[in-house]
Amino acid sequence: MPASEVSICNLGLQKLGATRIVAMSENSRNAKSVNACYESLRDKEQRAYLWNFCKTRVTLAPSSVVPDFMYNQAFMLPADFLRLIKPARLGLDWHIERHDGGLAILTNDGDTLEVRYIAKVTNPALFDPLFVEMLACKIAWHCCEDITQSNTKKAAINAEYMELRAEARKTNAFELPKQPQPVDEWLVARHTGQLVNTEWDEE
Repeated sequence: MPASEVSICNLGLQKLGATRIVAMSENSRNAKSVNACYESLRDKEQRAYLWNFCKTRVTLAPSSVVPDFMYNQAFMLPADFLRLIKPARLGLDWHIERHDGGLAILTNDGDTLEVRYIAKVTNPALFDPLFVEMLACKIAWHCCEDITQSNTKKAAINAEYMELRAEARKTNAFELPKQPQPVDEWLVARHTGQLVNTEWDEE
């Protein structure tokens, strides 16, 4: 059965030995507790690692609003953007900043940008099963004091979370193809006669 917001939160509540919920919107203490943290913890855990189920790509067109100085192009990032995946090619002068009401990549590189990024995935049915277990554990840890007032249980859940996170990341890494070697800046400079900027913003 595909995961849902309710099933993930109930898995967290089960770890606490707490009463399960029927709906996120129900008028109960447990529902209010998990509902208050679910979205922020989901987004935080997705942004924290290069999860395969969150990876996507897009070709960006330049914004009609030009940056004030230094860069001649701004490429607005998608609404579901959480984290940029570093390109295989090194030396790209890309900077992520607030621009024209949203986040954008400021650069002088090209008329379009091919970008890979971590997208916010809101449909739980698309989550990796190990991510589901890990997120449920994080929700249990976050709500533990509110629901159980037990520091001992909170510490035990934190230890379980760390184990699940390690397992989930290890499995995710096994599924990655062999990555291409980045272009060497010294070789680029030797062939073109120009030095490249190695500064990189990963935020």
